[in-house]
Amino acid sequence: MTYLVIAYPKISEENFKFIQDYREINDTKYFNVVKPHFTIVFPTSNFSEHDFIEEAIKQIRSIKQFDFKIKCATINQDYSKDFYHEFLVPDQGYSDFVKLHDKLYSGKFFDNLRFDIDYIPHIGIGNSKDVFICKKNVDNINSKSLLIEGVISTLDIVKYENDLITTLETIELS
Repeated sequence: MTYLVIAYPKISEENFKFIQDYREINDTKYFNVVKPHFTIVFPTSNFSEHDFIEEAIKQIRSIKQFDFKIKCATINQDYSKDFYHEFLVPDQGYSDFVKLHDKLYSGKFFDNLRFDIDYIPHIGIGNSKDVFICKKNVDNINSKSLLIEGVISTLDIVKYENDLITTLETIELS
């Protein structure tokens, strides 16, 4: 069992459908586990549920909601080096995500901060062991006029166990 903080973006139904239709084909690893989201605090298991929730709420208190725009997809090799991810990465709002991530890792979560991988705010949409499949998919998305606009107005504190995400708390941002 692990705990995370994620942000489910508020986006149009059309964009949500585009992402989910794409993920159903290309994200077989996570499609049935979690809806499109940005991960803010990555899975950790070294806190009790109570302590994780308490620390997350403490760090989230002063966070304001923010807008974002996504205009492109990218490829990222998984830290395990076993496969590749296809990400939708925000153009606008990128720094807001980074600052949010850094704020949440500024307290008791600091010891869990990964310095060996870059934090890239993203919505995961696909994955494959074959980088050329990911490259073809990303090039196809980027050849179109992609524009996904949204807002991050809540953060969810979740538990991940047995390939199931359970929301423990949803926190409204100011």
